[in-house]
Amino acid sequence: MSETASDRTSVPQHVAIIMDGNGRWAQQRGRPRTFGHSKGVEAVRRVVEAAGDMGIHTLTLFSFSTENWNRPADEVGALFELMKRYVAADLKSLKQRGVRIRIIGRREDLREDLAEIVGQAEAETASNTDFNLNIAFNYGGRDEILRAAQNLARAIHAGDLSVDAIDEGRFSGALDTAGLPDVDLMIRTSGEQRISNFLLWQAAYAEFHFTDVLWPDFDEAELARALEAFKNRDRRYGGVDAGAA
Repeated sequence: MSETASDRTSVPQHVAIIMDGNGRWAQQRGRPRTFGHSKGVEAVRRVVEAAGDMGIHTLTLFSFSTENWNRPADEVGALFELMKRYVAADLKSLKQRGVRIRIIGRREDLREDLAEIVGQAEAETASNTDFNLNIAFNYGGRDEILRAAQNLARAIHAGDLSVDAIDEGRFSGALDTAGLPDVDLMIRTSGEQRISNFLLWQAAYAEFHFTDVLWPDFDEAELARALEAFKNRDRRYGGVDAGAA
């Protein structure tokens, strides 16, 4: 897809997507929910490639939440296995395309084999700067904020940090997304209209786009529609239009 310099000025630099609807997509076809998750991985591949082509620099995908542990054990196991397979299968090509991979979320609960391949992916792509791909896995926005607050409190207790030194920048630096821009556009598929504990701090001034399309059917055309809607938003960050009376 061709793109001009003026196009880039209206492209959100950080897009976050709540990938919802895999289970319903499968059920509509008389297949198990795990089949829908497998098809959802194909949509991930399409969207990652399309996002880079469209000038997006950072993409964060909500893959598995801290609340998803309440799902049936076989479905949770399938989601872990799909995550492992995706990273293993795509690591080489993502690395060659200049993609930096980060897995955000609580690491303690990850299976050893998944934690190992996640660490490998992050290490092998750490020097890439063309595109940031963040996969939120075992992630919850409140949990992230709580972990950040605990780490800052530990630094204060150890005498390494003063209370007065904590500002928005310092707090942002304690989050899983340290060093990345705040979310410009958050997309949720499947018709639901809530953010489900996703990037609560980072999405403070995000624009939201909700679509009825189920995640396995989400593609470049749907992403383009979301970006077009974003272009028409008036982002004032609490201010007023420059030409307003």
